Amino acid sequence: MAIRTLIEEFLQSALKELEFSIATISLEHPADISHGDYATNVALLLAKEQGDNPQELAKKIVEKLSRNIPENIEKIEVAGPGFINFYLSRDFFAESISSALAQKEKWGTNTGLIGKKVMVEYTDPNPFKEFHIGHLVPNVIGESLSRLFEFSGAEVKRASYQGDIGLHVAQALWGALQADVPKTVAEWGIAYARGAKAYAEEASAKQEIIEINKKVYARSDEKLMRLYESGKKLSLESFEEMYRKLGTVFDFYFFESEVASLGKDLVLKHLGSVFEKSEGAIIFKGEKHGLHTRVFLNAEGLPTYEAKELGLALKKQELWPHDLSFTVTASEQNEYFKVLIAALSEIDEGVSKKIRHIGNGMLQLSSGKMSSRTGNVVTAAWLLLELIKSVKEKMSERRGGDDEEIILAIAVSAAKYSILRQAVGGNIIFDVQKSLSFEGDSGPYLQYAAIRARSVLAKAESEGNTKNFPKETTMLERLLYRFPEVVKRAAGSHEPHLLTTFLIELAGAFNSWYAEEKILDTKDSSYKLAITKAFYQTIVNGLWLLGIKLPERM
Repeated sequence: MAIRTLIEEFLQSALKELEFSIATISLEHPADISHGDYATNVALLLAKEQGDNPQELAKKIVEKLSRNIPENIEKIEVAGPGFINFYLSRDFFAESISSALAQKEKWGTNTGLIGKKVMVEYTDPNPFKEFHIGHLVPNVIGESLSRLFEFSGAEVKRASYQGDIGLHVAQALWGALQADVPKTVAEWGIAYARGAKAYAEEASAKQEIIEINKKVYARSDEKLMRLYESGKKLSLESFEEMYRKLGTVFDFYFFESEVASLGKDLVLKHLGSVFEKSEGAIIFKGEKHGLHTRVFLNAEGLPTYEAKELGLALKKQELWPHDLSFTVTASEQNEYFKVLIAALSEIDEGVSKKIRHIGNGMLQLSSGKMSSRTGNVVTAAWLLLELIKSVKEKMSERRGGDDEEIILAIAVSAAKYSILRQAVGGNIIFDVQKSLSFEGDSGPYLQYAAIRARSVLAKAESEGNTKNFPKETTMLERLLYRFPEVVKRAAGSHEPHLLTTFLIELAGAFNSWYAEEKILDTKDSSYKLAITKAFYQTIVNGLWLLGIKLPERM
């Protein structure tokens, strides 16, 4: 039984004997570790409800608890105005180190999603546009969530949904027809910006783009389709190169062109019951769900993003029946997804209930928000290149400073950590130099701490054991046991930043301990090695959950 669960049940039993009742017990780790390993405010809550003195009530509860303390709890104390603090036993910490060593790569796993099939859709770059830094955010969050779900026992499939048809494609094709045929993804990005500007400012160009859009849907113009296919192929190849660098492998690729007709058919099938006509278009009135109205088929009879999304939801379930379907996109789409799910609930309630939308914040540089429509795009390739340059400068005098894979691993860790350290939904201000700091609160800092621990283990002559442990517990031990709990909470709340916060604190504790203690060739070396090994296993598992690769050296 997990120690948190044990304490919760222990408390509930004591409260029941005292004839108190509380639905949920809040257990937190005190900010100051000298105040115990867990603390609860149950006495404060009950005292407010009963009109009692909270400190006196806390003393009464502790007195009841102290009559039969479980072996993993060393002592229980009243603190402050009525908090109850629990201190775990020395044996418990030694046992938690043993658990980490025994479970290895399974250390930190849980059964929260055991037997569940989960599809996670993320990244979703559009062909004919460049892979910009805005695509990095859902990619990094989606990959980390996928791994957290896998650590929770789920079978996970990763998916990317790409807009290979629609107005933006027509704008890119129009822009390409005004100049030489684009030969690179960057040139296609310029063509798109040209077409988007003309669509917004020139009536004749707008009409031409509308006609191109119709031809692409109908695949009626052979010359146009050759241009279309060459641009799409070039885009998808560039995406795969970025996925390789980021360590992303998708199980499914969905395209708007594949679900457009399905979505249109769904809308027409439910016209009059779910959807209605309005000024030549077909709409869904979300007001009946407390939302807003959106267009599902435009005046030309073409499916909008909304209609395609309906087709996508059913296509996903058809190809791989699953229990939960997560979509990670910009938080700007939060209201859009609410309407979409509401419409889907009237078509197929079972599928709609499986959908979860996770809205992520924007990634911004000091220059502010970017726009692919104006051509002011900060690409992911550019950002990685800047990070790689900075890593090379930092490592110019280090062993391995010229190893391209090591440099890439450090650069990617800097980008991923900077995204994941922020709560999902919050905007991210990205600073290249801060993201590469070896001093703390960065991906490279975590990598360096892991490599430092690995170097200690490589020098050791024994494996280390937990049989003869010293009397005093270390800060490191009092953090390590929390790892499975943090993983479970991060997965359940869909918040990877809970993991980054924990790992940074853990790495800091290890580095402080490493600086103060002589690990090898002392009477406690065997246990110190066990702690080091447990830390290494924890940080390795944690980095994997963040999607961060551990380089051979730094």
